[in-house]
Amino acid sequence: MFIRNAWYVAAWDHEVGRTDLLRRELLGDQVVLYRELDGTTVALEDRCCHRHAPLSKGELVENNIQCPYHGLEFDRTGQCVKVPGQSAIPPEARVRAYPTVERNHWIWIWMGDPALANPDDIEDFHWIDDPDYRARGEVLHLEGNYVLLVENLLDLSHLTFIHRTTLGTSAVADTPMKTEREGDLVRVTRWVMDNTPPPFFQRAGGFAADAHIDRWQIITFTPPGFVRLDVGGAVAGSGAEKGDRSQGFTMRNLNAITPETETTTHYFWAQAHDFRTDEPWLTDMLYENVHTAFMEDLDIIKAQQENILARPDAPRVDINHDGGGLQGRRVIERLVEEEQRADGRQAAE
Repeated sequence: MFIRNAWYVAAWDHEVGRTDLLRRELLGDQVVLYRELDGTTVALEDRCCHRHAPLSKGELVENNIQCPYHGLEFDRTGQCVKVPGQSAIPPEARVRAYPTVERNHWIWIWMGDPALANPDDIEDFHWIDDPDYRARGEVLHLEGNYVLLVENLLDLSHLTFIHRTTLGTSAVADTPMKTEREGDLVRVTRWVMDNTPPPFFQRAGGFAADAHIDRWQIITFTPPGFVRLDVGGAVAGSGAEKGDRSQGFTMRNLNAITPETETTTHYFWAQAHDFRTDEPWLTDMLYENVHTAFMEDLDIIKAQQENILARPDAPRVDINHDGGGLQGRRVIERLVEEEQRADGRQAAE
């Protein structure tokens, strides 16, 4: 269920350097990431074409990566440029190179046909490095299929149960949401009106535990695995639902979900805010609260995956809250099917 002709996040910018070569499995491919002398990011297949040793165990020689086993060197295009002990280089001596772009503190990688890689198609996550915002994030490892995480983020009714001590109140699961489709974009909107704030909102927005707020969750999914949340709360009846958020606060939760294998996932996320940006402790507090909640998500999704592997034929029963997740899953499945059909036609030709 991988969409290969798409941009994915491969790493945070600070994860990729010249001293420690970064090996990361992406969509079942072993990839090594490093930087050239000028800082440009390179991504190559992490498998020497000679005897399949991982290049990530080697070292950099100027801008080339040297295999740790027999010393073959490869440039950023994947072409072998040196074979110790001989002047002639076999023309087939090369490894796959992946297009990369560095944007919004993330290293983006194109896993499909390089000829189709257009940087203009990279999803917008400008909040991460927007000067009007403060943001903090990380990468987590999920022992579960990436679509399970997409479904999790598109159905926040679980906040009432999984995150009852941080993000949830009983009103979330009891409040219906609206699901919309715009092409391959899925949007889920929920307004919890005139209700008490969860603990997280009390700390972030300064609301008293018995205050009454209007709370919103506007979730947008775009393939292959991007989920952006516009969440916040304002004084009840102050007009937030009509667009006036002046008596409240807004946060952006930003998620880039990259499959590692069919049953494991790299989860890149950040929490951004544009209020009280001169208080670094607040950024840390927001991050720590969301991190705690996401660890709870990873735990339940891991348990889901274990049950699915034990009984892959077990039926699933859908409920009203599943609308967004089902739409997101259908978008992914359709794009995978279309890509596989196109690959089949090309192979036949």
